[in-house]
Amino acid sequence: MTDDRKSESGFQYSLSNLRPVTPPEKITLTFPDGARREYPKSTTGMEIAKGISPSLAKRTVAMALDGELADLNDPIEADAKIELVNRDDPRALELIRHDCAHVLAEAVQSLWPGTQVTIGPVIENGFYYDFFRNEPFTPEDFAAIEKKMRELIARDKPFTKEVWDREKTKQVFRDKGEAFKVELVDAIPGNEPIKIYYQGDWFDLCRGPHMTSTGKVGNAFKLMKVAGAYWRGDSNNPMLTRVYGTAFAKQEDLDAYLKQIEEAEKRDHRKLGRELDLFHFQEEGPGVVFWHPKGWTIFQQLIAYMRRRLTGDYNEVNAPQILDKSLWETSGHWGWYRENMFAAQSAGDEAEDKRWFALKPMNCPGHVQIFKHGLKSYRDLPLRLAEFGVVHRYEPSGAMHGLMRVRGFTQDDAHIFCTEDQLADECLKINDLILSTYADFGFTGDLTVKLSTRPEKTRRHRCDVGSRRARDGHRSARDPVAEQSHQDRDQSGRRRLLRTEVRICAARCHRPRLAVRHHAG
Repeated sequence: MTDDRKSESGFQYSLSNLRPVTPPEKITLTFPDGARREYPKSTTGMEIAKGISPSLAKRTVAMALDGELADLNDPIEADAKIELVNRDDPRALELIRHDCAHVLAEAVQSLWPGTQVTIGPVIENGFYYDFFRNEPFTPEDFAAIEKKMRELIARDKPFTKEVWDREKTKQVFRDKGEAFKVELVDAIPGNEPIKIYYQGDWFDLCRGPHMTSTGKVGNAFKLMKVAGAYWRGDSNNPMLTRVYGTAFAKQEDLDAYLKQIEEAEKRDHRKLGRELDLFHFQEEGPGVVFWHPKGWTIFQQLIAYMRRRLTGDYNEVNAPQILDKSLWETSGHWGWYRENMFAAQSAGDEAEDKRWFALKPMNCPGHVQIFKHGLKSYRDLPLRLAEFGVVHRYEPSGAMHGLMRVRGFTQDDAHIFCTEDQLADECLKINDLILSTYADFGFTGDLTVKLSTRPEKTRRHRCDVGSRRARDGHRSARDPVAEQSHQDRDQSGRRRLLRTEVRICAARCHRPRLAVRHHAG
């Protein structure tokens, strides 16, 4: 039996035409207390927070899904562990600094129209943003910029995200005169979405996430310094002005950080070096030290101390500082490390020898040449070679920092040539030497354990010669060394420091030997 009816409009309908409504697809979210709740798929974090408590929604600035921070207004499409993150959560500090960088960029473009923005990442203790402008910014500009930033924060504009088409994004930024942003869009892999974040009318290309609004940044921020930086770190590209800043959740945290910086500046080794007449730097020798008599005396005392520690166990050698390019090609340095090396050639136009040479960035090839010279027997092993080698490595000008980051330095370095059976004992002896040396200079307590190995790309290089048995010997020795180190730590209350490199060297022995390298660093 049917129930055919006709409405006043003439539309005829029947019960037989009705279909059940498809229930909305559900997702299950697990909260930090273990509670599990079902929500419609695509529910946002903000909707969840409001459903729990309006006051919670006001305090929440982001969410974490399976441990990954995300925009609070993002739709949730799958089951996940969810955490609602408030501004005082330590994880929110990175968001505060990230959002502050965006506010900085908007303030700069508001004050100086035509300035191009590039990138503005979060870094340790703060953030920076790189700008392109014909006249670089100076610290004298900070007061005006910070005032504008506070105005923008007070407006409390929401952060909203849009996903744009790649070509549309490039055209919009091209029309705005933002050439660097166009280049950034081109660098985004094709399978990744192009995200645009708005804060009011101003917008920027960004992968996110962000907090809910600019007001959540707060006023505990400060611009710190300016520096020059080449676009993408390439000296062939335009020079940008990098503005550094920092931000915290609370004013007292910012004050404590600034006080720490002030105290550190009083003890800055560059300042002390000048005041105590120990050393200096100058433009004609960027990244290399001019040691004064007092400073060189201290330097020599350190070397004398280390020589005493090595006496009886190590043979001190000295390899040339400049070697033919062909040797560095054989060692693999020229192929993998050339951009960090200094090359040299005779400056004389009439010189007969116009080969290319390189200043050594490491002592390894020289020590291998010394070991290879003459026939060696297994009875000579272990053979421990040490050198206070002067090495040179190219560092970008912006990366150099007093004695902490230089282009020329003395590397207290050693290589041990040993059999596979001797490997574990040698590693433990190295660790004891390093730890006891650190202890003599007051570095004690809980030390970090690290095992230094080569980058993946170098493992395929042809210098990795030697038998599979030798490589297996390295691996089989590693576990006992780590276990012994762990036991010693438990018994003595100190932690052994594993910082060795094990290399397989083809030398003039009866069969390949293992070379164990260590250095104080």
